[in-house]
Amino acid sequence: MKIYEIKKSKFISYLLDINNKEEAKNILDSLWAEHKKARHIVYAYICQDNDGNKINGFSDDREPKGVAGLPIYLYLEKKNLINKGIFIVRYFGGIKLGKSGLLRAYLNSAKLLFDEKK
Repeated sequence: MKIYEIKKSKFISYLLDINNKEEAKNILDSLWAEHKKARHIVYAYICQDNDGNKINGFSDDREPKGVAGLPIYLYLEKKNLINKGIFIVRYFGGIKLGKSGLLRAYLNSAKLLFDEKK
């Protein structure tokens, strides 16, 4: 888990093992139960079944289309991660970030999961 803050909004990111779509749903439900006051929980995951078929999914969770789920999914692909998911919980701080600000914030949150310095 890593925390990234910008303009009073808090982004809490998680990198988790996922083996199927049902696990992703269960993780999402669990995060909502843990973060009842969060405004958004966006995610992306890539997994592979026993036959080698790729199963994936992503969601912007009511954020503007294309600023969260898809960029995180593309980041997972770039890192060649299989059976992994990135979930990012957002607590809105009252200051709008705009589409480009949101995109940067979500990508920075995902990248923090791989930053050894923090």
